[in-house]
Amino acid sequence: MLDIWPALPLVIWREPSGYAPPQEEGADNITAALEHNDRVCQIVLDYLPGSLLARLATVIQESFPALTYLQISVMDMSKPVLPEAFLGGSAQRLRLCILGGIAIPGIRKLLLSAGGLVTLHLWNVPHSGYVSPEAIVTCLCPMHNLEDLAIGFESPLSRPDRPNQYRHPDTRVVLPALARFHFRGVSEYMEDLVSRIDVPLLDDVKIGFYPTTPQLPRSYRKDQGTHAAVEFFSRHVAFRLEPVSLSLEVSCRNLDWQLSSMAQVCHSLLPLLSTLERLDIRDGDSSGPHWQDDVENTQWLEFFHPFSGLKDLYLDKKFAPLVAPALQELDAERGTEVLSALQNILAADLQPSGSVRKALGQFAATRGLSGRPVVIFSWDGQS
Repeated sequence: MLDIWPALPLVIWREPSGYAPPQEEGADNITAALEHNDRVCQIVLDYLPGSLLARLATVIQESFPALTYLQISVMDMSKPVLPEAFLGGSAQRLRLCILGGIAIPGIRKLLLSAGGLVTLHLWNVPHSGYVSPEAIVTCLCPMHNLEDLAIGFESPLSRPDRPNQYRHPDTRVVLPALARFHFRGVSEYMEDLVSRIDVPLLDDVKIGFYPTTPQLPRSYRKDQGTHAAVEFFSRHVAFRLEPVSLSLEVSCRNLDWQLSSMAQVCHSLLPLLSTLERLDIRDGDSSGPHWQDDVENTQWLEFFHPFSGLKDLYLDKKFAPLVAPALQELDAERGTEVLSALQNILAADLQPSGSVRKALGQFAATRGLSGRPVVIFSWDGQS
């Protein structure tokens, strides 16, 4: 029927649903539309079965000169590999590119032609589609309008060669418009990548990585963080900084590993924490395990070390009993070494005669002797 209509721009859109359409019917309809490659301006094929995408591989080797919006993802673990001549290797008018779970050997050539991109997401990249940090940076060089960049790898095997970490970057790029950067993968990759880019306007960062110390992109703004939260989940721990939108996640399960990883994260973020006034420690997953026996008090004290300017510490119902004994251990000589500027502790459901109140009260008394008083409040604001 497309042949009897005027040569209007085409939008190819496959709505995701709870079930995949019959494979033959879906392939025939999409193929018929893709054959009008000179008219296609948008392609949205989300949650495709990998077998269906493989059937479309031949037709999408043609160039799509009008294409501005591309979004393709697969719904299974088939890890399809698209041909090196994907889109004819050229996408000069492309403004948005979102690919999920797909390996494209020719992705470097394609991206080098897409200098006008505003949004670039490469998610769940299978190891067979690995692209090195050096190659990504080379592709980013012409993208002066890029505002939103997201890169995520499916496997921890996707990591740069270790010697490259210590080599001075050959290629550097300034991304003057980039405001949002999301990454998931191993820290070696991220460190290699961010050492090569400057991002003066970046204000939304979300990073998920395996337990190790991260680095942030150069030129990241360091003067807007006043409130942070650490949330512990059953399978990961997250650090969030506001009003700057910064989120870092570490994938690990046990609280001692989570706390140790967060200590590394916070030490690496020391410049960003210089203006921090409030810190919340809370349980992000109420169905998570009981962690009382997993952490030594010294781990909490090590975690608190970077927060030298902190004024307010908020503890939820689950973590107040875990943090209070650690603070209680601080004697008069060490009382100001940790949380030296602290003024208030707000603990959830604080009972007047409970053990948490007693432990925090002893910490407050020790701080009072040093001339730096701390006031203890219950979560509802009653002292």
